[in-house]
Amino acid sequence: MTAQVDYLVVVFTATSGASGELLGSDEKELELLVWQLVDVKNKKLGKVNELLIKPDLSDLTEEKEEEDVVEKSVEEEHGSKADCVFTASSLETALNQFHLQLTNEVNSAGAGTSVCLCTDGQLHIRQVIHPEAASKNILVPDCFFSFFDLRKEFKKHFPTSDLKALNVHVMAESLSIPFDVPPMWDPSATPDPSAILPAEVAVQQVQTMANIVLALLSEPFCHTFPNQERVNEKFETGTCSKMEKVCDNTVIRARGLPWQSSDQDIARFFRGLNIAKGGAALCLNAQGRRNGEALVRFVSEEHRDLALQRHKHHMGNRYIEVYKATGEDFLKIAGGTSNEVAMFLSREDQIIVRMRGLPFTATHEQVLNFFSPGEGLKETCPISGGKDGILFVRYPDGRPTGDAFVLFACEEHAQSALRKHKEILGRRYIELFKSTAAEVQQVLNRYSSAPLIPVAPAPLVSVLPAVSLLPPPGGIRDCLRLRGLPYTASIEDILTFLGEFTQDIRPHGVHMVLNQQGRPSGDCFIQMTSAERALQASQRLHKHVMSSQRGTNSRYVEVFPCSADEMGLVLMGGSLSHTHTHTHNRSRSGTGLSPPPCKSRRLSPPSYSFAPAPPVLPTEAAALYHPMNQVLLAPRPLPPGHAYYPASAQLYMNYTAYYPSPPGSPTTVGFFPSPSSLSTPGGLVRMPGLAYNSAGVKDLINAVQGYQYAPEDALMHAHGPVHAHDPTGTLLTQPKEWVCI
Repeated sequence: MTAQVDYLVVVFTATSGASGELLGSDEKELELLVWQLVDVKNKKLGKVNELLIKPDLSDLTEEKEEEDVVEKSVEEEHGSKADCVFTASSLETALNQFHLQLTNEVNSAGAGTSVCLCTDGQLHIRQVIHPEAASKNILVPDCFFSFFDLRKEFKKHFPTSDLKALNVHVMAESLSIPFDVPPMWDPSATPDPSAILPAEVAVQQVQTMANIVLALLSEPFCHTFPNQERVNEKFETGTCSKMEKVCDNTVIRARGLPWQSSDQDIARFFRGLNIAKGGAALCLNAQGRRNGEALVRFVSEEHRDLALQRHKHHMGNRYIEVYKATGEDFLKIAGGTSNEVAMFLSREDQIIVRMRGLPFTATHEQVLNFFSPGEGLKETCPISGGKDGILFVRYPDGRPTGDAFVLFACEEHAQSALRKHKEILGRRYIELFKSTAAEVQQVLNRYSSAPLIPVAPAPLVSVLPAVSLLPPPGGIRDCLRLRGLPYTASIEDILTFLGEFTQDIRPHGVHMVLNQQGRPSGDCFIQMTSAERALQASQRLHKHVMSSQRGTNSRYVEVFPCSADEMGLVLMGGSLSHTHTHTHNRSRSGTGLSPPPCKSRRLSPPSYSFAPAPPVLPTEAAALYHPMNQVLLAPRPLPPGHAYYPASAQLYMNYTAYYPSPPGSPTTVGFFPSPSSLSTPGGLVRMPGLAYNSAGVKDLINAVQGYQYAPEDALMHAHGPVHAHDPTGTLLTQPKEWVCI
């Protein structure tokens, strides 16, 4: 707005919790609203109004009502410094009453009609009124979507002032305005933000703010109020290019979201703060499903800082964690480069629905027929734009992935479409989910790009000697594996669960396994004094219920005996199902490592030894090879500057291509450092069975991509005393980073 407003309404709010710079950070409800009208043209002040918000007492007992009536009469005896005092039983009633009283006062003044609120800072509007109204699904009057920040207006005439250090008392002193201090409050002292602000102080604050406004309007400042602060009424969807520059100081990561939440739910959680267009991006896990995290981009650093104050605020029954993030994190999730996607998402005010599980032969016509009304059905959900409103997700070579996105013109059509969830198309049932523009970009990026972690491809494993990763059978099963623990279970809960078997646990013999975010995975290993006691514990406690002292959830726990070698394998990043624990059938199909490697909270010695594997090579050829029993557990560091994992520590990596979800916040992903016993100066890998028309070193380099080596280390031996019987045998010299030990 460029024109001067006719009236300014100085507004001050107080909650039942913290005040000052922490106002609204504790999710406490609004209980006091004080305002005063300022005539800008005539430089006159109106009366001071005070609105008390109290809960409805109709459901309370008569005894409680009598106590409240007495308390109210005491308040009336003390009186209030406000000219008019009103009461309301709910926030919705209070906001409507405020708007009604304000309209009547402006109409009675007769000096104009344009009105705008004026507050001391951003918190009263953005962190108190809008968040509480959004959580209670209350419609906020239009007057609360624009306001003037008195601190910013004051700073225009006093540019040296620190905006964060400004308050009503400082501004009044700078303008030589007398400031009447209530006897119970000293503004010169350092205020306690967690203290509840008295109503008398709130009235005094409004009166002082009104005098500051008059001082700015008068000589020598002659200030005008042309530009208002705006609160976005709704979230705008949009696209983001990977080439776009995103400031690191405008992005946050929200964690703990319900899996069915959408970008509109995120915008509702941050109501009052302005999210950039297309600035809400839901994160997906390795399976393409939402992982409960989102990256949110705000229009400025100021709004980002206010969003951080909503850490552990609630969305429904769940609290949401809010942390700082970077622009690079946001672009990895929401950024895209496909022109096809840009054209698909260019239509505004469209509802996106994701289809998952489509037959690979599905066509546009089949999708259109899937959403067309069936016989006897009146519900219609036409796809917006026909074939142009359908986007199939494909691999880089053009093969379909079974996913697609469709557009609908309105929410009603989208809800009708979602009711077809798990209906049949062809011979498969189709899953339908409400989606977002950022999710479209993320899914397309996932299927059209290379793995985020450079790892060796599976074909390399198939040509290596067939060696089991699991420890050989026959080890002493003097350990227990507990699976399915409550996530809040502690060491004390485990000891209580074991009961009489607690005395058979070795010192520091409890090992809780954590996932990649550092949280309990539900697994635990326990070292017992003997195999007999471990077997007795597994037989007696298997599928018994464990309770947690820190939570109300109880779960039955599976208990299996295992060996120390098997325990060590799992704690070092491998996987071991209970079927392998009870049987000794270790086929290659059940010995793969499961991404991502987990870490354990070790309460015992830091390393475990593996039993030596039986020889798999002829004696005369054994000199050419290092032991191969742990080839896939060989550590190697990642290249410097990797976005997800530290470059300094050696990691246990899986050979399977793995697409991780974004890193956990606020800490980074942790792995076990490589034991020093695994390092060797070098080694050789023999690759028998190469094609005779092989292109030589070039094919070898392609086969071992993801490992660090020098091209001159690749040696082709077509002839020689060692390989005379195998002209296609190959020896590849290995550096230390990926040796076979």
